[in-house]
Amino acid sequence: MPDLLHTLLSFLVALGVLITVHEFGHFWVARRLGVKVLRFSIGFGRPLWRRVGGDGTEYVLAGIPLGGYVKMLDEREETVDPAEVHRAFNRQVLWKRAAIVLAGPLFNLGFAILLYWGLLVVGETGSRALIGAVTPGSLAAEAGIEVGDELLQIGDRPTPTWEAAVFALMAESLEGQDLPIRVRDRDGDEQRLVLSGPGLAALPDDPAILGQIGLSPAQPPLPPRIATLVPGEAADRAGLKPGDLILSVAGEPVATWDAWVKQVRDHPGQSLSLRLARGGEELDLDLTPRPVPGPDGEIGRVGAGVEVPEALLAEYRAEVRLGPLDAARVAVAKTFDMSWLMLKVMGRMLTGQASVENLSGPISIAESAGRSASHGVDYFIKFLAVVSISLGVLNLLPIPLLDGGHLLFFLVEAVKGSPLSESLQMLGQRVGVVLIAALMSLAFYVDLQRLFN
Repeated sequence: MPDLLHTLLSFLVALGVLITVHEFGHFWVARRLGVKVLRFSIGFGRPLWRRVGGDGTEYVLAGIPLGGYVKMLDEREETVDPAEVHRAFNRQVLWKRAAIVLAGPLFNLGFAILLYWGLLVVGETGSRALIGAVTPGSLAAEAGIEVGDELLQIGDRPTPTWEAAVFALMAESLEGQDLPIRVRDRDGDEQRLVLSGPGLAALPDDPAILGQIGLSPAQPPLPPRIATLVPGEAADRAGLKPGDLILSVAGEPVATWDAWVKQVRDHPGQSLSLRLARGGEELDLDLTPRPVPGPDGEIGRVGAGVEVPEALLAEYRAEVRLGPLDAARVAVAKTFDMSWLMLKVMGRMLTGQASVENLSGPISIAESAGRSASHGVDYFIKFLAVVSISLGVLNLLPIPLLDGGHLLFFLVEAVKGSPLSESLQMLGQRVGVVLIAALMSLAFYVDLQRLFN
């Protein structure tokens, strides 16, 4: 239950922040261009909180936190006082109406830039892109990548961390062309290698791209020492304490944390006899891992975290910190790259070249929110940036009901010299409702399938 509440709270915080940013974009630009805003609402349905500002705008926090809206003065929706007709949205020239509609998605993209900029200025910590294993016969092996190499650059993108390396591989592999990479070997010498373009194009559509090309990150050989315990989980109930060092499981010596994790995962619901060291003496305990769903059936979980020696971790850590101007340049480029990658993946899904498994619905987004928040503030900020980009890109799609649909109507108006008829606009709105409902249903179905599998 605590995990569920944490996930739900993280999801609501993320959703509330991003909806507020989007709607504030519409609100701010409308006000600056002289349009009267009647209501600024975060959420739909029954108001939980309401206040009327000195500007006459009603500010609302509503009970269904799955969206928001800015209601502007508009003759198409209600009778307007002749003294205020010049402040109605529908009376504005085309460029003003377009700017107000465009502002929401642009504020989402600008918010992502701001978040990335802040992380880069403060300093972003990640894992160095050190190779821990190379699968024989894989694309990576054919390119000449070896265990112990460090990825320095993929295509034109520097890869100071594994996060940067994975994004670069995802972005570049969609092109299906030979991909140049730069690595540093164990001796400190740099080499230029090439991943095969046809090989990349033939990869199955899978977000786990590292495994697909045959790479595994290097990990420090951590000792099996307990650092944290989840209250109420199996390890806590069995009597384990922070600082305990696992010596053996069922009489079999355990030398690393990975070996301990394997024992736990391989024995869901089965009693394990442990021998551990605590405060200079050795103790024996019995522990039964709790069965939880895994990718290929049940796995065991005990709710214990590893102690990571600082000196050992330093070798595998990379910190990226930039000055304000360089951070701004990188943040803009990263936001553009992420937006373009999303558009390319959506295009591939429409043409059948990519699986709909790439879709994420509310369940997946909520899980990601909770997981990123549990990892730390910087991970949650990165999650917010990615979802903010997604909202900006999706809202620019030329689908009626979305901001992009309104912009499409404005484009037609600019070309023909007059607005579309109300009947055609209503027809477009109905088509938009069907398309959005179908997309949401598909995303929700993929979410449920992912959850139950």
